[in-house]
Amino acid sequence: MSQSTHSTTGTTGTTGSSEQQRWTEVDRYFSELLAPADDALAAALRDSDAAGLPKIAVSPNQGKLLQLLAELRGARRILEFGTLGGYSSIWLGRALPAGGRLDTLEFSPAHAEVARTNIARAGLADRVKVHVGPALETLPRLAAEDTTPYDLVFIDADKANNPHYLEWALKLSRPGTLIIGDNVVRSGEVIDPAHTDDGVRGVRGFLDMLAEHPRVTATALQTVGSKGYDGFAMALVTE
Repeated sequence: MSQSTHSTTGTTGTTGSSEQQRWTEVDRYFSELLAPADDALAAALRDSDAAGLPKIAVSPNQGKLLQLLAELRGARRILEFGTLGGYSSIWLGRALPAGGRLDTLEFSPAHAEVARTNIARAGLADRVKVHVGPALETLPRLAAEDTTPYDLVFIDADKANNPHYLEWALKLSRPGTLIIGDNVVRSGEVIDPAHTDDGVRGVRGFLDMLAEHPRVTATALQTVGSKGYDGFAMALVTE
């Protein structure tokens, strides 16, 4: 759901600026109508920009989708790979009931500091915890501290490690857990089996695992919008 790092291309070539402008305008219309910014969300984006964080946060309507999915799932425990400035964490955290918990994993200490400030200003410091360091080093510690499965997992970090993140998501899940993987289209480059980019290869490995794993049923969707041409995958843990 957040922005792809690749050029915006489709099956018929490079997408023109007029198409991108229209996608952005439609996203703005949807967001202003159905997912309007409040002070905490606006400040999270403003402070992330001021701190020089990359502009790859989910769009407002995508954030609202994450919140709705968490609410539909009745999630009490959420795991997020990739905190950035905490914008998506705020959307997800708002779906949690009292006593709920969101563990969000961020590699960069600088990004984590911005996120903590944004999350606290949104009034979610009591239920959202930012963990700093490589996710694959943080996860064993989390698993040892609390064996309660997560109800929803949002994977939106470095794509090369997506297969490893999915392995951990499945370890920490139960039947009914919803797993969402972001940026799986890579501007259409995901269809190239010979692609040498680590991110594309990681996404393809992630999708192959979803297709073959006996514990999940999954699908993936293409999207266009203010973040360009991309998409997401969604999997339900079934056993």
